[in-house]
Amino acid sequence: ANYVAARVTAALVVVCAPLVGGSPSGGVRVWRRDAARHPSPNAGVLEAAFAGALGVRLGGPTQYHYDLQIRPTLGGGPQPTVVDFRRAVLLSRVVQAAAAVAVALFALVSAVARSGR
Repeated sequence: ANYVAARVTAALVVVCAPLVGGSPSGGVRVWRRDAARHPSPNAGVLEAAFAGALGVRLGGPTQYHYDLQIRPTLGGGPQPTVVDFRRAVLLSRVVQAAAAVAVALFALVSAVARSGR
């Protein structure tokens, strides 16, 4: 159920990346190269797209509550900084807004098509 949603969202990450100073080509490149390394087929797509779009490296040793997991790295850039985290939050908000606009446009077009106009 999340397969399509994850990929549509990753595509929005790529499209919206320039709005936060990110790289669409980096997003696509890392998505294609690294997404399958992640243990989750859906989370990997989004994390890889974000890493590439923002030019950072995600993954590696990751602390989960009381469990340290060694995850594969996604992206080839440096470790993210506070500035990168702020850009990631902004990119997430821009992607949310773009998704809302896309859904609203789809609903409008569907309503017009059903009304026969």
